[in-house]
Amino acid sequence: MRRRLIFALDVPSQKEALALVDCLKGEVGLFKVGKQLFVNSGPDIVKSIRRRRAAVFLDLKFHDIPRTVAKAAAEATKLGVGMLDVHAAGSVEMMRQTVREVAKVARTERIKRPRLLAITVLTSLNRDDLDKVGVKTSVENQVARLAKLARLCGMDGVVASPLEVARIREECGSRFLIVTPGVRPASSDVEDQKRVMTPEEAIQAGSKYLVIGSPIRNAPDPVQAARDIVAAMQRGARARRTRP
Repeated sequence: MRRRLIFALDVPSQKEALALVDCLKGEVGLFKVGKQLFVNSGPDIVKSIRRRRAAVFLDLKFHDIPRTVAKAAAEATKLGVGMLDVHAAGSVEMMRQTVREVAKVARTERIKRPRLLAITVLTSLNRDDLDKVGVKTSVENQVARLAKLARLCGMDGVVASPLEVARIREECGSRFLIVTPGVRPASSDVEDQKRVMTPEEAIQAGSKYLVIGSPIRNAPDPVQAARDIVAAMQRGARARRTRP
């Protein structure tokens, strides 16, 4: 389960990020580098984490014309990231070109191909938010639609809230990756998330990886906080195996 915990490096500087990597690299499976940290530190933050023999989920949520996204994903592949993501709403052609370009670069460079994930509906959004931008269906239906599209395009999985995991499993099968943000221990502040579960509940529902940041980062003892979350994930996995 430790390998399935992704720690979100949602901090403003490389110095702070690398201190957290040094503290937690034996406790989590991947470190998520998002827009704030990447804009501050650029590709060097990914290289610095990789030099520490830690894996990176590059969470830049690419969304642009197909060629632009595919070329950006290719450059991310060259950095040696373990995962990267694009918006499923960017189109079938965008996802298909990205899959092809990443596979080509990985073969040419003789490096491991990263897992490719499609963003479905952000965990900060609810039905009312979708309605305001013209999506006239439920969050669950929209997530399921985008997940099936991503699978059709050859993506390895999706990023989706824990509330839609069971539906995605029904639609896309047990081998499709589901990376789940919006996960908080019961005692934590949900912040700007609107669709949340505990780590135990998310794993029991069928999530493969969990993305967690502030409940670990802001804890008095981040290492112990990570270990507590892994223990909760293990309980969720046992419950999932034994349920009727």
